[in-house]
Amino acid sequence: MTSSSPATTSGASPAKIGDDTTQGKTSIAASVVQKIAGIAAREVAGVHSMGSGASRAFGALRERIPGGSATGASNVAGVAVEVGEKQAAVDLDLVVEYGVAISELSKAVRRNVIGAVERMTGLEVIEVNISVNDIHLAGDDDADAPADRAPAPTGRVVE
Repeated sequence: MTSSSPATTSGASPAKIGDDTTQGKTSIAASVVQKIAGIAAREVAGVHSMGSGASRAFGALRERIPGGSATGASNVAGVAVEVGEKQAAVDLDLVVEYGVAISELSKAVRRNVIGAVERMTGLEVIEVNISVNDIHLAGDDDADAPADRAPAPTGRVVE
């Protein structure tokens, strides 16, 4: 899978869980696995946001449109999944907070995503590929702040 289309899902049929009985069967859509993985990744401290720069820009634009975020698309930006009948693979595009140990963060995200997807769907997660696309600096948010707001203290003395 490539990170150029981070919000895509596999075109395969929904996963079929092994609890088919005479009372019915259960199937899980790939979009459900995608949302679970996205929410689980965001739960980990140190993950600032998800998606490539382009998908984050489109997401910000979509949120400004009335009803644009009602589709739940914000939960799947930066998440791509491939779902089979019993297994799933997940690709994540992350933006991490500056100062976070990326290797430790990746382990925590991977552990949380695998646990959530396997617990909620019963699918075996065979891999979680993580691509760190950017680092968020605390001062990056100031570009969107109003001009009349006082700048954040830097700890430097200016005379």
